[in-house]
Parts: sequence; structure tokens; C-alpha cells
Amino acid sequence: MHAVRRYRVLGRVQGVGYRAFAWRTAAALGLRGWVRNCFDGSVEVLASAPAAVLDELEQRLREGPYLSRVDRVEVSEESPNQELGAGFAVRRDA
Repeated sequence: MHAVRRYRVLGRVQGVGYRAFAWRTAAALGLRGWVRNCFDGSVEVLASAPAAVLDELEQRLREGPYLSRVDRVEVSEESPNQELGAGFAVRRDA
């Protein structure tokens, strides 16, 4: 069974290729969901996969791309009824 988790990544994560990094990482892991910039300067990721795969995603989100600085990643479990689409997408800013 797939879990759904929301990640809020805080630090220097906008303007440094973080969304593209998250998209590539999620696609490589075979996740469904999306990533977007938030107006407060954070990046939000919503992803669905088996729990072990989501744990791997979280580890990679904490590392981030070369130019980023991840200060904190907030994680919350979400309802599995989320509409995530067929693949992983970059969404418009929220």
C-alpha cells in the first residue's frame, strides 16, 4: 500500500534549482505527486509511494542540490485520497 506524505522544505531552496532537483529525484524513484515553490520561500512536495521509498525521498530532500541550503524539512502524513495524477509534476507557485 502506498503512503502519501507532504514535505515542506525550508532554507535557501528557491532560485537554486531545488524544484528541478526534487522533480528528477521523485521521477527516478517512481513517485506520483508534485513539487512547487511557496510564497514564504519554502518548497512543498506531495508524494505517494511505499513508505520505504518516501523515506529515501526525504533523505534526498534533506541533502538538496549543490547550491541549496536545507535548514529543515517538515513532514506530515496525508490522506491517501489525494488526487496526484499519473506521474510527478512541477506545479505553479502557491
